[in-house]
Order: sequence, then C-alpha cells, then structure tokens
Amino acid sequence: MPMLIDPRREKQLRTLMERFGLAANAPVNLQLLNLALTHPSIDRHDNYEQLEFVGDAVVRLIASDVLLETYPDAPVGEFAAVRSVLVSDRVLAELGAEYGLERYLLTSSNRFASGRGGQQIRLADVFEAVLGAFYRSTMDMSLIRFWFDPILRERSIDVRADPAFYNYKDALQEWTQGKYKKLPQYRVEETPAPAPRQERFYAEVWLNEDRLGAGKGPSKKAAEQAAAKEAFFAVSGHKQGQEQAVGLEVG
Repeated sequence: MPMLIDPRREKQLRTLMERFGLAANAPVNLQLLNLALTHPSIDRHDNYEQLEFVGDAVVRLIASDVLLETYPDAPVGEFAAVRSVLVSDRVLAELGAEYGLERYLLTSSNRFASGRGGQQIRLADVFEAVLGAFYRSTMDMSLIRFWFDPILRERSIDVRADPAFYNYKDALQEWTQGKYKKLPQYRVEETPAPAPRQERFYAEVWLNEDRLGAGKGPSKKAAEQAAAKEAFFAVSGHKQGQEQAVGLEVG
C-alpha cells in the first residue's frame, strides 16, 4: 500500500467524500480509499480487490438489515429475492456511476471497460471496494448507513412492486414447474458484430414445442432474462408495467 498520497490526489479523495455526504473531518482512512480506487492494471498487489471482497459482505449485510427493518413481516424467501436485485452488479454499477467513481479510479488507459464483464462489473467492484474502505476506516457502518440505507429502501420499493421481483427466469421456471412440471429451455446465440452492444446476444425460451418469449441483451444471462420477462408476462396473467429492468442481471 502506498505510504504517501499526493496532495492533488488527496484533494480528489476529499471531494469524493463530499459526494457521499461525508464531512471533511470524517474519519476516512485516505490510504484505504485510494486503494479502493486503484485498478489491478496499476498494481497487481495493491489494488481494490481485497477491499471489494470486504465491501461485498458489507453490501449484503446492510441490504439484509434494511429489508428486515422495513418489511418485518415479509417471508425470508422474499428477502432473498429482493436482496439479490439490490446487490446485483447492475444496481451497484448504477450507484457507482451516480457517485462518479469512474473519474476517481486510477487505471491504465483503456483498461476500465476490458476484461471480466466490462465496465458494469468493474464499476460495481469499485463501488463495493469504496464501501469496504469506509467500513475498514472505522470498523463499523457509521460512514455508510446514513446515506446507503435510504437508497436501498427506495429501490426495494420498486423491486417489491414487480410481480417477479425482476427475476423473470426464476418466476417463469416456477410457473412452468407448477403447471407442467417441466423446466423451460433457453436457446442463445450471439448476434452479428454490427449489432449494438446492448443487443449482443439473442435468446429464446421454449417449453415443449412452443416458443414462450424472446429477448436481447449485452450478455447471455441478460438476454435470457429479457426472454423470460416477455414469456412471464405472456403466460402468467400479470400486466407488464413501465419498469426499466429489461436485461437486469441478478445473482
């Protein structure tokens, strides 16, 4: 871990702290925060990966606690379904983008969007690493929960309003097993190169000889979710709302 932080970098880090609503004298360990914003392409050993590991646990714990506090009478299965969306790469990357983490990330040129899963996963990783740095600074949640709880609470409302909790693959599978005692089958293919990245993969979902739905997405998993979404609303009797979660990857 670097022993010194350049004054210009320190100013950047303190500006980021302000974006999270933290006071200038908040007990943030700037060495840890700097590490949370250091991509492995800069240093193979001193980078955000270990703090991301901690931050992943922090996110899951806070999400679990918020759901229990907000919906004390909900079944555990519902907690798990909603939490899977709240801690998904899609949601965490959106939060990372909202806080502008990419502009603070130390990385070699053209490396941010490369590798495992591209920019979305990288941004989710960095967001988790920052939370890990906040937690390790005080060994408690005092630097996190006052701003993170309201975000999770608001997003949980949207997730619970969806009849499938945005996990259309699981919802469709439950429907087909309950009605036909069979699992749906997915057929996925990569679309031609000129296709937009968000439509890189095309998926169809079939049951017996019937095609239930189809969809596109930036990954195989996202395309399957899009196909399952179309199929779920077609067969379940639910009316499709105005949600913008096509291709949402939960896990």
